Amino acid sequence: MMHRLPYILLVLLTLGACSNMQIEDFAGTGPELKPEEYFAGQTKAWGMFEDRFGNLKREFVVDIQGDWDGTTLTLIEDFDYSDGEQEQRIWRITRKGDGLYEGRADDVVGTAQGIARGKALNWSYDLMLKVGESEIKVRFNDWMFLQPGGVMINKAEVSKFGITIGTVTLFFAKDAANHPGSFSGRKSAA
Repeated sequence: MMHRLPYILLVLLTLGACSNMQIEDFAGTGPELKPEEYFAGQTKAWGMFEDRFGNLKREFVVDIQGDWDGTTLTLIEDFDYSDGEQEQRIWRITRKGDGLYEGRADDVVGTAQGIARGKALNWSYDLMLKVGESEIKVRFNDWMFLQPGGVMINKAEVSKFGITIGTVTLFFAKDAANHPGSFSGRKSAA
């Protein structure tokens, strides 16, 4: 049995690699997701973080104001967490051509890389995540899928040292004025 173990591990790793989603699988699907168009103006999102065991750890609402100047998409994201914490992140995202994007934010280490095909966007970056009074560097691998009617679904795997520590799930809606809910009672910018 000990001699078979390396072969079993190799097969499992190979199968795991084969099951990964590929952005090219979404080429030609619709509705087409262009972040600079989707996020221009007001957007609202509702999300949650689950640990690697599927336990709900945190919920949040995000009010997003986006401005596209023809070169850079600036996103001001105001987070309102169910535990009362509030946070703001400002993204500056540049379209590099052929569905390629680069983004920066103060808590992002280096540059975020994104690629869009059809209705999907795969966005990956390292983030300094606040945990209590300290910060840890984690990796986000986001998959965003535009749905008919302006709803977008986002699922992000959060990992540290290549090990998944949790999942973030978000739902975005463009008609933010019709969705005023927040945890703190803070009014939407819409």
